[in-house]
This record gives sequence, structure tokens and C-alpha cells, in this order.
Amino acid sequence: MKHRSIHFFKDVFSSYAFLLPWLAGFFFLTLYPMGYSLYLSFTNFNVLQSPRWVGLRNYLIMFTGNAQFPRDERFLNSLGVTFRYVFLSVPLKLLFALAVAMLMNQKLRFIPFYRTLYYIPTLLGGSVAIAVLWRRIFSADGLVNLLLRTFFGVPNPPSWISDPRYALYTLVALAVWQFGSPMIIFLAGLKQIPQEYYEASSVDGAGKIRQFFAITLPGLSPIIFFNFVMQMISAFQVFTQAFIISGGSGGPLDSTMFYSLYLYLKGFAFAEMGYASAMAWFLLVIIAALTALAFKISGSLVTYGSGE
Repeated sequence: MKHRSIHFFKDVFSSYAFLLPWLAGFFFLTLYPMGYSLYLSFTNFNVLQSPRWVGLRNYLIMFTGNAQFPRDERFLNSLGVTFRYVFLSVPLKLLFALAVAMLMNQKLRFIPFYRTLYYIPTLLGGSVAIAVLWRRIFSADGLVNLLLRTFFGVPNPPSWISDPRYALYTLVALAVWQFGSPMIIFLAGLKQIPQEYYEASSVDGAGKIRQFFAITLPGLSPIIFFNFVMQMISAFQVFTQAFIISGGSGGPLDSTMFYSLYLYLKGFAFAEMGYASAMAWFLLVIIAALTALAFKISGSLVTYGSGE
């Protein structure tokens, strides 16, 4: 019995010894910074001086403000810009990814090559180089305006990046262009739908459109839900593209001042690290609430193989 106990404790010790690097990283690189940022969100901290406790002042400035500290209108604008970006880019990206996945699901020559080709934008789209290239393409003398003048006879097309009416939509287009990741997941889901369903429906006289809404969409509903949640979370945190394309200023009239970009400016450009920490935690609350709402709604929309 004593030998078994010693052997058991040796196994436990060995297990935790192997887990020690991960545990150290989790506690010191994740959990501790999160807890410290939560503390900083209730302080006035400019990095050069020690944090000074101010209670809920940072959170009140975001929405209400007072005579001494007025409401932060740029914060509210960044929130609105981000929500517009998310509600535009995520559905369009998923629709485009699903359409391409259905094309890639056909039995055609060179399909593996095309799948790889269409996945490349996802690998490159978040890079600084692509953001710089995108800014150049949509500039006043960029490729888009060159095509509009040459082939469509538009004499004075707008400078898409510099015009507050269109600047946000250039970033939406960049997000949709990065459709490779959800496309691959959709393609894997399409492979899991039994072909017998399509064959039986064809015998009953169902056309392609009917099959899409009666078989494909219900069969893909868990995949659609997964892609929607993941892309929504990613869209709320977009930063690199907005920073590079807008030159770090949020674009004309703050039209591309995303939440994460404004958070960065508050923390590192204006040295208001306490306020930036409060913004980060409020973003966490927004993402958590919308994710919980998506799970709540999904109960009546998502069907699984078990029929649930």
C-alpha cells in the first residue's frame, strides 16, 4: 500500500513538472496581466507615475461624463464604427466563403490548386504589407480609380481612403477578401453531408435551390454558427488594417476609428493606460454578451446530426 502511494505521488509530481511551463505562462503571462489590467481600469495611470485610484471614473467618462470630465464622444464614435464594420463584414464574408466553398466542392480539375489559391488571402490579409497595398489600391490615383476611368468612363472617382463616406467600406472589402479560413471550414462541412440526401431529393423532383435550403443549410448550420462566432470575435478586435490604412489617425472624420485602434491611441499615444484598460474590459463584456446571445438564439436555428 505504501509503495502504491509513493508511486502515485511520483506520477502526480511528474505530471505537474511537465505542466509547469504552461502553468507558469498561464499565471504570469495571462492571468496576472488580466487581473492587473482590471485593477488599472479603476485608476488614472499614465505609465510614468504610479496608478492613482479613481473608482468608476473611467467607465463613467465613456458614457455619461460630468462637469469636470465630459463624456468621451470619440469613444462612442469608435463603438459605432466598430459595430457597423462587424455587422457588414461578417455576414458578407460568410456568404462569400460559403459560395466559394460550394464551387470548390465540385468535381473539377485542379480543385486542390484553387483551394490553396483562395486560402492565400487569409494568410496574407492581416499583414502590414497587404494593408499598405490596399491603401495604395484605393487611393485617389490607385488601381480602382484607374479601372473606373479607363473602362467605365468615370471622370473624377473619389479617393476612397480619404473620403469619410467610403473609407469604412474599403476595410469591409479587405475583410471579405480574407474569406479563406471560413471557406475551408465550410468545405469540410459540405463533405460531411451525405450525398444520399441529394440523390433522394432529386428523385422527388427537388431542384438545386430547394436542395440548398432544405439540405445544405440545415446540414451546415453548426458550421455556420461556429464561423459566425469566430469571425464576429475577430472582427471586433481588428486593428492592423485600420491602423495602417488610416495612418494611425482613424481616417477622415474618424470614419475608420475602430474600437481597438482608439484603445491603442488612448493607451500608447495619449498615455491614458487606465482608461485604455477600462476600454479593454468593456470590449470583453461586449464580445461575451454577443457570444452568449448568439448561443441563446442558436438553439432554434442550429440542427445537429443527433436531431437536437
